[in-house]
Amino acid sequence: MTKFTDLGLAEELLRAVREKGYEVPTPVQADAIPIVLSGRDLLAGAQTGTGKTAGFVLPILQILMPQASTSASPARHPVRCLILTPTRELCMQVEESVRMYGKYVPIRSTTVFGGVNINPQIKELRRGVEMLVATPGRLLDHVGQKTVDLSTVEILVLDEADRMLDMGFINDIRKIISLLPKKRQNLLFSATYTDEIRKLAGTILTDPAFVQVAARNTAAELVRQVVHPVDRERKRELLSHIIKAKNLDQVLVFTRTKHGASRLAQQLDRDGIDSAAIHGDKSQPQRIKALQDFKDGAIRVLVATDIAARGLDIDSLPHVVNYELPHVPEDYVHRIGRTGRAGSEGEALSLVCVDEHKLLKEIEKVLRRPIEKELVHGFAPDPNIAPEPITQGRSGAGGGSRGPRSPRPGGGGRPAQKGHPHNRPSQRGK
Repeated sequence: MTKFTDLGLAEELLRAVREKGYEVPTPVQADAIPIVLSGRDLLAGAQTGTGKTAGFVLPILQILMPQASTSASPARHPVRCLILTPTRELCMQVEESVRMYGKYVPIRSTTVFGGVNINPQIKELRRGVEMLVATPGRLLDHVGQKTVDLSTVEILVLDEADRMLDMGFINDIRKIISLLPKKRQNLLFSATYTDEIRKLAGTILTDPAFVQVAARNTAAELVRQVVHPVDRERKRELLSHIIKAKNLDQVLVFTRTKHGASRLAQQLDRDGIDSAAIHGDKSQPQRIKALQDFKDGAIRVLVATDIAARGLDIDSLPHVVNYELPHVPEDYVHRIGRTGRAGSEGEALSLVCVDEHKLLKEIEKVLRRPIEKELVHGFAPDPNIAPEPITQGRSGAGGGSRGPRSPRPGGGGRPAQKGHPHNRPSQRGK
């Protein structure tokens, strides 16, 4: 069995790993770390929860260590590694890993992402950082204001590249890459391999090594998956019943729309279940507080949209509920992959009404097996209710919650605001 001590990592890094209680690397870590240390480009297929972040953070810290400087001069701390992520939450979590594993290494790091005042970020960048974790939109804001220099980047990481493409960041990514040195090491991590990802990899990577941790769209084996058939108008009632009857804590609930997420969280609160919503229309402080309250157990339920939940790293999350099935079957796999991690068992419940039978069949086709159906006593669906189409402006379930959908997932794009660019919240790179 491979251990971290077998991977050629420096003692400073191994010390930090030991303090986290880790001895044996995950498959993606065991495969990726030696490749990254060798200097090769890497194309890695790895979903959230596989340990992929440490798979690139640890070897990058090792590579940067020999030239790390303890000098206070910003000029001695040029940006040597750029890590691009699709969301603010993932951005913060990756940089948290950099600090955690690099606690005994004199390497500076920081984050830049939208939705918050740009001035503190400018101050951090002027102090000098060697590892920069960023969302594409806000990074380009800094480029435009000449507050960051990318000409010294030696390593580029695209984390969750498939989600960045889904969110419409391809042009931003191309602009950023055009500003980087031609000679550099490139690491691309993606949960799925679409034609767009293959095309992007072909333009960025040079003779890459390939690592595939799990077969595409393979649901976590430790996750118990159950479908509870229910009428669309009784979904919220059933969800409250299940949470109370089973006394569930730490339940991550997925909705299709931002409006639906906020509405459901309010309804659950009225049912006596402490809840919060997290989505693209929430401010950054609101999102941080909701996530922290959820992790600390201050709230039992976190209701999220797919875009907002991407990158959420919550240890030992026991329960995921699909309040509404996603339009894209692969998103179901991403959702349930947030439970059943690190050897612990998890449960994924889906509340499915007559409108969603087609979506369920598509998901089962991707999984290559049917999902267990289980009727909850008192909530059997009325067979006389006819299906209704699920339109873009309608959630299609749970009382018909309605709300406009933004033209780009996650509310991307910049609002028309006046004022100094430093002080307006950027909406890009959520």
